[in-house]
Amino acid sequence: MTLSRAAVPRSRVLACAGALGAATLGRSLSASPASRTFYVFGTVTAAVWLAGGLLAGPSSPRRRPRAGTAGWLSGVATGAAAFGFFRICAVPARRIPLLRKAITGVLRHAKAGDPRAILLTTVVNGAAEEVFFRGAVYAAGGTRPVLTSTAAYVLVTTATRNPALVVASAVMGTLCGLQRKASGGIAAPVLTHLVWSVLMVRALPPLFGDPSVEDGRDGVRRARKV
Repeated sequence: MTLSRAAVPRSRVLACAGALGAATLGRSLSASPASRTFYVFGTVTAAVWLAGGLLAGPSSPRRRPRAGTAGWLSGVATGAAAFGFFRICAVPARRIPLLRKAITGVLRHAKAGDPRAILLTTVVNGAAEEVFFRGAVYAAGGTRPVLTSTAAYVLVTTATRNPALVVASAVMGTLCGLQRKASGGIAAPVLTHLVWSVLMVRALPPLFGDPSVEDGRDGVRRARKV
């Protein structure tokens, strides 16, 4: 298949931004909670997604985005419903060691440091991800934009080496992709992502207790096995 002159630069921008964003995302979440490294690389990751989405060109929706209160309410309601689904799934996930460890590892960042800084980092990165994946990547997705944008989102998330985040990226990537398809724009996916991520950061940690305690329990279990 031959790419057009416009498609070649866009594909290069998306590939470069995707690779760089994956690297900075992985570095951010591998850093110590509330550390300068975590915030710096988190900010850089958001900047990469935003710059990549804008430099790749306009999303060029085939039809005008759905405007009005209904679209906004749909995004908010879908985000809240998505959180409810994950909240229900979190109950059995606590009993699966691999998932419990993965989720606790993410929540460690949410519970450490200034809650306002964590919330700001979450919101900025969530919005930037939608600009890139449901904006630029979706627009370059050809005949299967939902599948393409979701696959790219999941692939990038594997850089975190966290199975819980990879599963979440597949679910939310598909959901936000379908919203982009239905609404014709990124406003609804952005709202869904922000509502979901804020609720996850604020409401999910108590369900898994203190991450430091969980680490201590894991250490005791390993010591007993030895």
